[in-house]
Amino acid sequence: MAGHSKWANIKHKKAKEDAKRAKVFTKHIREITVAARVGGGDPNANPRLSLAIDNAKAVNLPKDNIERAIKKGTGELDDGSGNYEEVTYEGYGPGGIAYFIEATSNNLNRTVGEIRHIFTKHGGNLGTDGSVAYLFEQKGSIKVKSEGLDEEEFMLQAIDAGADDVVVEEDFFEIFTTREQLIDVRKALEEDGIEIESAELIRVPSTEVTAEPDVARSNLKMMDKFDDNDDVSNIFTNMTLDDKTLALLEEE
Repeated sequence: MAGHSKWANIKHKKAKEDAKRAKVFTKHIREITVAARVGGGDPNANPRLSLAIDNAKAVNLPKDNIERAIKKGTGELDDGSGNYEEVTYEGYGPGGIAYFIEATSNNLNRTVGEIRHIFTKHGGNLGTDGSVAYLFEQKGSIKVKSEGLDEEEFMLQAIDAGADDVVVEEDFFEIFTTREQLIDVRKALEEDGIEIESAELIRVPSTEVTAEPDVARSNLKMMDKFDDNDDVSNIFTNMTLDDKTLALLEEE
């Protein structure tokens, strides 16, 4: 399950930190707003909202922004931006790489037009609903910094907490759970004194496509454009990179 993070690590290194920070804030504000609208403004009675608030705090989103997002979601505050809706898009990028994109939008016509334009401009194509969804499975992902933790001991701890799998990355552990167990596993780890870096639902490809350097470059450029779009929350692909291609791209 580690392949999905390899290209993400490259993209992260290439990103401009200021722009990334603004994008992250926007993503968390919208998730809080939607969570509050769907399940109410009390985090104690709304697990999704509780998780969204915790994740927002982890990236230092100001408390006032969190409170405004909740009030907007519950209808207590109208900032004139309209209601945000969750929407997904599916398609293929260069080299037949499958894409599953999650977005929140207050103007679906605008968003679908922008998504289609990005696909077309970079040699991909927007597909119909269900065209690639079957290639991805929704799972929970929890990231924990590995510094100071014993690998074997932590893996046993995570499995005891209900994790399905633990993947060791360069400086963190990624714990995978079922969709339903994400919040319970996070809570169990926190009760064990583990500091959580992030916890979210992700889409993991059932099969991965190993991309050659040129195909990888083209897809990374397209991912950057999706990532720059404020409406896009998450981008999932079935692209993976072998060590040789990964090393080559990291040098560029």
